[in-house]
Amino acid sequence: MTDVELVQQLEERSRLAPDRVVRLKGTVFKEPFELLIFRGFSSSTTHPTAFDPDASVLPDGTRLEMAELLQGPLNPADHSVVAGPMAPGDLLAQARW
Repeated sequence: MTDVELVQQLEERSRLAPDRVVRLKGTVFKEPFELLIFRGFSSSTTHPTAFDPDASVLPDGTRLEMAELLQGPLNPADHSVVAGPMAPGDLLAQARW
């Protein structure tokens, strides 16, 4: 499975769990990359994303390395990790959604 497909599946899964936020971390050509997924929508906190909902939110050269499931809605000052850190693909099978 590609990282783009993984993000699409996590977006679908997050629509069913409106009280959860997915945080994916990795790199884009050795630069840190972070993506948040909440209620089916993805947004990068480190790189610009396209306005086109059909375009991938992952810039070319992205490697996703770690995933966490957080309690939503997200409070940056005090976030609660429900599951993780883990490999991004393992989050799809995570039972604690």
